[in-house]
Amino acid sequence: MGPHPAVAAIRLAVRRVLHDVLTEHTLRAGQGLHPGRPGNHLLAEAGGAGRTAFAERPAVPPRPLVLVACSGGADSMALASALAFEARKLDVRAGGITVDHNLQTGSGLRAAEVVTRLTAMDLDPVEAVAVHVGREGGPEAAARDARYAALDAAAERHGAVTILLGHTRDDQAETVLLGLARGSGIRSLSGMAAASGPAGRYRRPFLQLDRQTVRKACLVQSLPVWDDPHNADPAYTRSRLRHEGLPALEKALGKGVVEALARTAQLSRDDADALDGWAAEAERAVRDDDGELDCAKLWALPPAVRRRVLRRAVIEAGAPAGSLFARHVEEVDRLITGWRGQRALNLPGRVEARRQGGRLVIRQS
Repeated sequence: MGPHPAVAAIRLAVRRVLHDVLTEHTLRAGQGLHPGRPGNHLLAEAGGAGRTAFAERPAVPPRPLVLVACSGGADSMALASALAFEARKLDVRAGGITVDHNLQTGSGLRAAEVVTRLTAMDLDPVEAVAVHVGREGGPEAAARDARYAALDAAAERHGAVTILLGHTRDDQAETVLLGLARGSGIRSLSGMAAASGPAGRYRRPFLQLDRQTVRKACLVQSLPVWDDPHNADPAYTRSRLRHEGLPALEKALGKGVVEALARTAQLSRDDADALDGWAAEAERAVRDDDGELDCAKLWALPPAVRRRVLRRAVIEAGAPAGSLFARHVEEVDRLITGWRGQRALNLPGRVEARRQGGRLVIRQS
C-alpha cells in the first residue's frame, strides 16, 4: 500500500523542486575543467623522456545542500518530512534551520524542540538561530525581515544552494488580498513566487497545495506540530484575514475563493514579468548621453511601463525597495505628466527627484 494521498502530494511537490535544484546545480557546475580542483585530471604516463600526458576528466560537482526553514508549525514540519524522505533517494544533502524571533516566552525552548525533531529526521546540518526583531514597517514586516536575514546568513554559512519555505495556496490567497487592500499594482497581486531571492535561493513547493492537505499529512505521519498563537492573534492583519476575512468571502461567494485568488496571483505574475521586461528595455531608450531621463520620452511611454521605469530609477538611486510605495512613484510620475513647476520630491533613502531642463534628475542627497 502506498502513502496516504496527502503525504504523496507533499512528497511529489518537494521531489519536483529537488529535481529542478539538481538540474540547475549541475548546469552551474558545468562539465568543464576546474583548475586546481582534485580529481580534475587523470595522470597517465605516455612514454618518452619526461613526457607526461593528461587525460581530462570533468569535475564531479559536490552534492548540493538544501535547507528547510522550519518553525515547528504544520506547514514547515510537513515540508521537512517530505525533504527528509525525498533527499534520501536523490543526490541531495538535506538540513534544517529554525529561527527564534524572541517574541514569546519560551521561544528558545521551542526552537530547541524543533532542532530535536529535525535531527530525528536525519537532517544535517540543523541549527536554531536567534534574531532581534525591530519595529520598522510594523511587527509582521519587521519579523519577516529579521527572519530572511537570518536565513540568508545561514545559507551562506552552510553553503546551501536552496532554502525551502512552507507557504501554501492559502498563504498565497492571503497575500493577494493584502496587496489588493493596499491598492498595490499587479506585482503585489502576483503574490509569492515559486522561486525568489538571489539565484532563486528560496523555493516554495507547496504553493499549489492547500493548508488542509498539508496539515493532514502531518496528522497521518504523527508529526508533532506547534500552532503559533500569533497566527490566531487578531492584532495581526494576516491573522484577521485568515480567520475572519477569507471565511466571510467564501460564505458570500462560495467555495473556490482561495483557488481563484491563487490563480489570479499566477496570471498577475505573468503580466508583471512581461511589463518589467518591457520597462527594462524602455529605460535604455529614454536616457540621454549623460544617463539622465528624458521627460518627453518618458511621457510617450504607456503609464504602466513609465511607472516601472521611474520605480527602477529611484531604487537604483538608493531608495529601499521595501519603503518605496505606489504613492511615491505616482508623485514622481506627476513630474512628467502633470508638470507645473513643482519643487523637488523627497523620497525614501534620502533620494531626491526633480525636473530640470526637460530631464528628470534622481539623486541621493
